[in-house]
Amino acid sequence: MAKNERFKIVYSQGTVDVTQILVDTETGVNYVFHKVAYAGGLTPLLDKDGKPVISPIVNS
Repeated sequence: MAKNERFKIVYSQGTVDVTQILVDTETGVNYVFHKVAYAGGLTPLLDKDGKPVISPIVNS
């Protein structure tokens, strides 16, 4: 991963129907990305209380 990449893929599933979890390396906010054929969508990953899931930021 290049040093200037803001988003890091931490989970990926599927080849045609793809689901991924990305983490914003500056804020720690997790996002869910889902793609089927030529359509896709991105949304923040929420916990059971409706708040965004935030991962600890690791400075490397």
